[in-house]
Amino acid sequence: MTSRRNVLFLIGGGTVVAASAVGGFIAMNGPSTAAREPWRRAGQYDEFRRRALSYALLAPNPHNRQPWKVRLEGDDALTLYCDLARRLPVTDPYDRQIVIGCGAFLELLSIAAAEDGYRAEIVPFPEGEAPASLDSRPVARVRFIPDEARPDPLFAHILARRSNKETYEPRDVPEPEMESLLGAGRVFGLAAGGAVSGPLVEQLRDLTGKAQYLEMTTPKPMQESVDLMRIGASEVAANPDGIELEGPLFAFGKLAGVINRRTLADPASEAFRQGVAMYEELARSARAFGWLTNANAGRSDQIDAGRSYVRLNLKATELGLAVHPWSQSLQEYPEMADLYREVHGLVGGGQRVQMLFRVGYARPVAPTPRWGLESHLV
Repeated sequence: MTSRRNVLFLIGGGTVVAASAVGGFIAMNGPSTAAREPWRRAGQYDEFRRRALSYALLAPNPHNRQPWKVRLEGDDALTLYCDLARRLPVTDPYDRQIVIGCGAFLELLSIAAAEDGYRAEIVPFPEGEAPASLDSRPVARVRFIPDEARPDPLFAHILARRSNKETYEPRDVPEPEMESLLGAGRVFGLAAGGAVSGPLVEQLRDLTGKAQYLEMTTPKPMQESVDLMRIGASEVAANPDGIELEGPLFAFGKLAGVINRRTLADPASEAFRQGVAMYEELARSARAFGWLTNANAGRSDQIDAGRSYVRLNLKATELGLAVHPWSQSLQEYPEMADLYREVHGLVGGGQRVQMLFRVGYARPVAPTPRWGLESHLV
């Protein structure tokens, strides 16, 4: 969540540690390897549906909530449900972002099934949809039809796909690469737009920064995030979801008492102030922006947005580009209303902006923690 420089400044302000102890502390407090085991196990299952699911659970999703529950049915079908305990009721009151995460899951499932020669026939919300918020009805039913699919070239990039939340390099995104990226998202009825330079990029840098700051300084949305923070490798291993804050510097800050849920939620704390500064730096570093829009006529449009976005994310991996969804201004809680209108005025074109993301170049990052396959099966 934060950079090495910021945390060093934070813990260096009032804490001293013996130099001889640093190396051992770092060695013992690296990111949790256990929390990344699902990335290593992907594809290592005998049954083809489990094989496809082991890739699907690597999908991007809001706050890494991984809200997917799956019931295997017969020998050629499954039903996807939302784990209602993993919703985000404050920042995602209508479950739009959660449904987009389910769409990304379904698209990776489809791509992985095609690698085995199966076409995934996906029926969204087969028992009807709840427009206000999700309920216990299925999100999708999937039947696998053999010998009706060809391998998808994007499959090769699933294990390397990331949401890169680092500071981006001061390096422009060439227009041909941006157009190739956006082309990958123009599927399932989604329109994809982008900007690599000029006043619109400046406006979006400013807007995403303001939206991030507004969310951090609005108590309920900020607390929803803080409650999902996993501080240190042991917390991440025990709960490989939510927002991971791990590595030796976070472990040291936790040990020193300067990084904890109280300080991260307290606007008067140094930890909070440095979090604000960090996100300002991320916003300023954005070299380009992209967005996906559609009519948002129903839940199926949200499923399609997730399917479109994950294909675009995989294409970014192929192109060597970093992408990072910045969705705060798209959220539908009351305090965000003005920025919601502003972003739709800038890039909506009369449609619903389903995804807004920055694009650029950044150093590689580790995969995000994941629960294993068995935890998603009912």
